[in-house]
Amino acid sequence: MSPTDSTRTSAAAPSPWAVWAAYAVPLCVLPSAVWRLSLLFTDDAASTWYMIFLSVLSMLLALSTLGLVHRWGQQVPARVPLLGGRSIPARPVVILAMAGGLVLVAITVYFVLNQMFHFVPRGWAGVGSDEPAHPVPGWEVLRYYVPLLAWGPLVIAVAADYRRRVAPVRAPSR
Repeated sequence: MSPTDSTRTSAAAPSPWAVWAAYAVPLCVLPSAVWRLSLLFTDDAASTWYMIFLSVLSMLLALSTLGLVHRWGQQVPARVPLLGGRSIPARPVVILAMAGGLVLVAITVYFVLNQMFHFVPRGWAGVGSDEPAHPVPGWEVLRYYVPLLAWGPLVIAVAADYRRRVAPVRAPSR
């Protein structure tokens, strides 16, 4: 590989703050996921599949943030059949992580603005037409969702650090 090769990636280690932020993401998602799963044992709602799906999906997405600070986020582990050892292209990873973080921030901003200005009338919107009416959730429910407010900004910060570390190294101009 020549020194002017622009496809070479840096071998910088993740910043300590980025590692902490990456591990904070699943911890921010965990309370709401556990709370939703706990409803399966206390509520006879017809949407149990939705609660399981949403909890598992959110935790998988949160755990995928760890790939931005670990080696398996840059190269497929050797134990994976057919793909083991292949490098993961950095550009799509950064684009996907940044887009996901921005979507989460947009949802958060919408939630906060809707609470202030009531764009959508208050009230429970269940899944399906046969969903029983529920009271508007109060602090006893919202406390499990408050940590989710940090999810988007944390993902964006970790993705920015990942981009810094794996961005193509360009040869200095002469």
